[in-house]
Amino acid sequence: MQSAPITKYQPFPPVDLPDRQWPARTLTRAPAWCSVDLRDGNQALAQPMSVEEKLEFFDLLVRIGFKEIEVGFPSASHIEFDFCRRLIDEQRIPDDVAIQVLVQCREELIHRTCEAVRGANNVILHFYNSTSPKQRKYVFGDATRDTIRDIAVHGATWAWLYSRPLVAAGARVRAEYSPESFTSTELDFALEVCEAVTDVWQPALDANPGEKIILNLPATVEYATPNIHADQIEWMCRHLTRRATTLVSLHTHNDRGTGVAATELALLAGADRVEGTLFGNGERTGNLDLVTVALNLYTHGIDPRLDFGNINAIRDLYERVTKLEVHPRHPYAGELVFTAFSGSHQDAIKKSWPRQRPGRPWDTLYIPIDPADLGRSYRAIIRINSQSGKGGVAYVLEHEFGYQLPKPMHKELGKIVNDIADARGTELSSADLLEIFKTEYIDRAAPLAIDSFKTKEKDGAVRCDANVRIDGAPRKLAAAGNGPIDAFVRALGATGLPKFEVLSYSEHSLGKGAGAGAASYIQIKTERGNHYYGVGIDTNIEFASIKAVVSALNRALDKK
Repeated sequence: MQSAPITKYQPFPPVDLPDRQWPARTLTRAPAWCSVDLRDGNQALAQPMSVEEKLEFFDLLVRIGFKEIEVGFPSASHIEFDFCRRLIDEQRIPDDVAIQVLVQCREELIHRTCEAVRGANNVILHFYNSTSPKQRKYVFGDATRDTIRDIAVHGATWAWLYSRPLVAAGARVRAEYSPESFTSTELDFALEVCEAVTDVWQPALDANPGEKIILNLPATVEYATPNIHADQIEWMCRHLTRRATTLVSLHTHNDRGTGVAATELALLAGADRVEGTLFGNGERTGNLDLVTVALNLYTHGIDPRLDFGNINAIRDLYERVTKLEVHPRHPYAGELVFTAFSGSHQDAIKKSWPRQRPGRPWDTLYIPIDPADLGRSYRAIIRINSQSGKGGVAYVLEHEFGYQLPKPMHKELGKIVNDIADARGTELSSADLLEIFKTEYIDRAAPLAIDSFKTKEKDGAVRCDANVRIDGAPRKLAAAGNGPIDAFVRALGATGLPKFEVLSYSEHSLGKGAGAGAASYIQIKTERGNHYYGVGIDTNIEFASIKAVVSALNRALDKK
């Protein structure tokens, strides 16, 4: 970094707000929450959720307690449109839950979006356009402020026009407007555009006392420190002429890693509503993590009005449908956040935990929330039972027995261990864990067993000669390949056993000295697309790798 051209970066300008009030305030209640997992989160996935997975995720969000859920961008594709229709036509939306739909400020798209939500009882029509100077310059070709304001006004007008039939049919339709890239827009211009949009929607507010327009002020890209974001929100809250009929909404991203802090300070600054995703999934570094913000409130005695009492189940479903993993150190939900490895931490926890009494404030050292409130438990040391995570299983095998499992193997073995622990109904000792590991991976001797294996190089290739037994019958195998493993896999191709390919290979020594063994890990993929790991142990690293291939293939055959 010493030669980095630091001068090309500029500090973010502060807000002129010398009498700011938010630093002296304290949070006393939860905001209105809106999950954008099914739209903003889904679009950021390398493999977007299927319709069935989105339906399952929607049901999860409802169970958690979300009353506003952004379900998609119906005008963007038939898939998005059809998903919205399925929610409505199959009557999957509870009466007290509003579905939110996103759309640009374009007439044909707003018309299509209103068609998508026809028949829904409770709708938030979320329209937006970009407003920042850079967006005006680069995206809109040096568009003027008047041009950008007119885009927003036209969007609001079309939203009003095409939503009237929905209202006439009995639906509750609320407007949400986002000046996209709000935090990098001049505050006076952001205010001007928001006021102009509210002017258009004012008749709906007049006709429905108590109804409010949602003005969403997104940190589309996080450029500034959280205190500046709070200043921006407080400035807007002070200057909105119809603050009493406005819900000021937040939508923070996490480019600087301070999305949670920015949201909490902006709530102090007067915001009423928060948009985000479970565990912070989203573009680039992600959206705001709603789980963290909600449970931060909980640890201060504020009811978040969201239920994370079974955080493990929530995390498991999230990981399955998004194909993402929650980091083991993720606040509240990570596998290791209620496990202390430090001896001094373990000692302090053990001394303070027994002093907890029902009805008294939580006061256990190093643990800011009772794990039981999340359906979890504290582990002073890694202990394995049916609720244990894959990280704990791998930790024991490495630190007590020296097996350094490849990370993708953690989940595979973790499920095996959990199933056995669940069936036994007891905690598993480290000896139990080693026995399970050896039985599953190392000691398998059927239907394929390897008795001997030799190789020699000739003309740039490796030839192998192997003595194996298949269902007890001896066979001699020979083949050539680009290495010992490749040659052996080719030799197996003549046996009639199912075809497979090797996906990954890793190895390490077990112990020290000339007589130390070696551990090899092989992952294979069968013709059906299933993945299996195998493990081989031997003083000869080459033979250990061949044993690992045999282990993986035997496991695949056992699962047929």
